[in-house]
Amino acid sequence: MKNSRHAKILELITNFDVETQEDLANLLADNGHKVTQATVCRDIKELRLMKAANEHGVYKYVQAGSKTDIAASKQQKSILTQAIQHMDYAQNIVIIKTAAGMAQAAGAVIDTMSLDEVMGSIAGDDTLLCIVKTEDAAKELTAKIRSLL
Repeated sequence: MKNSRHAKILELITNFDVETQEDLANLLADNGHKVTQATVCRDIKELRLMKAANEHGVYKYVQAGSKTDIAASKQQKSILTQAIQHMDYAQNIVIIKTAAGMAQAAGAVIDTMSLDEVMGSIAGDDTLLCIVKTEDAAKELTAKIRSLL
């Protein structure tokens, strides 16, 4: 059932500009898959879907690695490059200092990248904390983000 729903989700986001989880839930219901918002949220995470702008500048769900994702990756890199001023880690926490007001934007980009190391993140005005499982994971995450910059 889950595999069939996942296949349908991929088909729907390919054929329609799905902008919200509610839109996706409604399309799934129209196609015989009655789901809750929580299920849609889990499916999006499991399928590693992200939002990218279409040709009209409207953000829609796409599968990571799709042609639309390439433009989003450039945009993500641009946001991180503009936002991040300094980065370091202490044990299992990566601390990212950003320009004033940019921590939430940087956090949103890191969250949409679905990096395996990141368990969660908290953004303030100019500081973003990324929580990871181990110090090695913190070191790896810091290296990955630096490579994007």
